[in-house]
Amino acid sequence: MFIDHVIIEVAAGDGGDGCVAFRREKYVPKGGPCGGDGGKGGDVVVEASPHISTLIDLHYKRHYKSGRGRHGLGKSQKGADGEDCVIAVPPGTVIRDIDTSVVLGELIEAGDRLVVAAGGRAGRGNEKFKSSRDRAPRKFTYGGDGGKRRLEITLKLVADVGLVGEPNAGKSTLISVVSAAQPKVAAYPFTTKTPVLGIVRLGDFDSCVMVDIPGLIEGAHEGKGMGKEFLRHVERCRVLLYLVDVTAPDPAAGYHMLKNELLRYDPALLERPSILVLTKCDVIEGGVKAVDEALLEIHERTAPISAVKKEGLKELLSMVENTLR
Repeated sequence: MFIDHVIIEVAAGDGGDGCVAFRREKYVPKGGPCGGDGGKGGDVVVEASPHISTLIDLHYKRHYKSGRGRHGLGKSQKGADGEDCVIAVPPGTVIRDIDTSVVLGELIEAGDRLVVAAGGRAGRGNEKFKSSRDRAPRKFTYGGDGGKRRLEITLKLVADVGLVGEPNAGKSTLISVVSAAQPKVAAYPFTTKTPVLGIVRLGDFDSCVMVDIPGLIEGAHEGKGMGKEFLRHVERCRVLLYLVDVTAPDPAAGYHMLKNELLRYDPALLERPSILVLTKCDVIEGGVKAVDEALLEIHERTAPISAVKKEGLKELLSMVENTLR
């Protein structure tokens, strides 16, 4: 199950109270105050882990709480700090506070950490209030309350190359041929229902991560079809491949529809480097060399291919490699 959006509640631990105590020992005159400080409450921390690819764990567990700080003790003993609660998420996760609508941060790379709820401050014991005027203070402070938040956790896959196209445009076939990914390939629309990642070799030493998202139809930015839920996964892609089926009634119209959907979803996506990939060229007579010249000129970079016959793939990957540089 691919889960890329959840809502959770987090609560940091409260701080421990300070202690009021006095040292009374034989042969120790005027022992004085010895109440220790309380411990700090534990934080709630979100950390990007390379071993997780979806938010499925957060889907089944929605409440997280860290440990509270222990109270201070006599003999100047400090209370133990509360244990932090660490929530593991995939790289590419965005965290937003629901109540304030403020984006708290993004965890892009494995190992990135973000404190989403701070533990309560530690209370002070009466030892800290000793002064020349007050040799036996009975003052202390309570520990602070830990922070609480409702969080919206959204995953935006981190990939180098994103495949964008209508249903049955050949996206799954392409990624299955150029990588070890094994998406479902069938002769009906929306066979891809979740994003698929694949590692693509670009040369002897270079590679890139490619993501195949479900097909886009007109109105995807408004929630039609399956596009709106998954368009967020192309936001982090460095290069976009527009896949257009050359056997469609009007391939040029399909290309402009894709660009229009991206424009309406996020205009910044149109500023990304992109390549127009004309797919299923094996169906037309003459193959990749017989593609209409008008189609080859509607985009700055165009690559006609046949993923089934593996024609034009070398040229396409070379173009991708040069674009990524």
